[in-house]
Amino acid sequence: MRTARLLSQRGVSLKNWSSRWIPAAAAFLPMGLILLQPDTGSALVFLGFMLVFYREGLPGYFIFLGLGAIVVGVLALAFSSQLVLSLIGVAMGIALLLDRLTRRLKFSVIVRHPAIWYGVLAMIWALGVNQIFNSVLQPHQKLRVQLLLGQVDQPSAAGYQTAQSLIAIGSGGFIGKGYTNGTQTKLNFVPAQTTDYIFCTVGEEWGFLGSIAVLLAFAGLIARILYLAERQKEAFSRIYGFGIASILLIHFLVNIGMTLGLVPVIGIPLPFFSYGGSSLWAFTLMLFLFLRMDAFRWQTL
Repeated sequence: MRTARLLSQRGVSLKNWSSRWIPAAAAFLPMGLILLQPDTGSALVFLGFMLVFYREGLPGYFIFLGLGAIVVGVLALAFSSQLVLSLIGVAMGIALLLDRLTRRLKFSVIVRHPAIWYGVLAMIWALGVNQIFNSVLQPHQKLRVQLLLGQVDQPSAAGYQTAQSLIAIGSGGFIGKGYTNGTQTKLNFVPAQTTDYIFCTVGEEWGFLGSIAVLLAFAGLIARILYLAERQKEAFSRIYGFGIASILLIHFLVNIGMTLGLVPVIGIPLPFFSYGGSSLWAFTLMLFLFLRMDAFRWQTL
């Protein structure tokens, strides 16, 4: 709500550098403090505010840079730095060659070409990501990333939860085993199945059809929130609505991705599904506050 308040003030435009610092600090300073605990799962939620900033005028190349940093970082961890640097160099050469053929650029212009600067930044990041990985992350966090990248095979230790989760989801088949009939979950083969790994219970008991129904329900909820946010008459309500949608989206993607072995294991609940009163109350209050704003949107003119 603090970020929504700052962005909704008169004269604030994310198209200008002078207006970006305070909202960005309000959104991402708590992220840094949470990482000091450390609590990576809660910190990742703040990345969803990039959706809010993009809606409020943040240029799209910031999103491009963020996604590019993720791709380069994963490649640098999965393969050797030399290979990644070579790939970046080839990509730079292809981009410059295509631009040279279409616009016949002079050498002096090529030196200042954006592809050069993006490539240099990508190379610096590729060289530094391994240092960050080895010096910043905790041992258990590094092990989870290595498991995801296939560099470590420990199904009986750090990868046990994800392995059992995949077995549970796969055993559900197309229509599932039926309510409370899941063997992997009911016999407690899957740890934390009521909290972080709740989605594997859905997959085992209700199968592919039930899993798709849950995915569609979450997609419909987020789409509906975005629709309501767009029709708000005040900037504060619109930004708050987009903030809720981004928070739900990050929880949704990370939790289900973790259950399916697509992202590292991070303790983050699935909204309205995972066991826990605090998360249920937090999501409910956020959602109903926004519904209250939408119901009285005409009275705020």
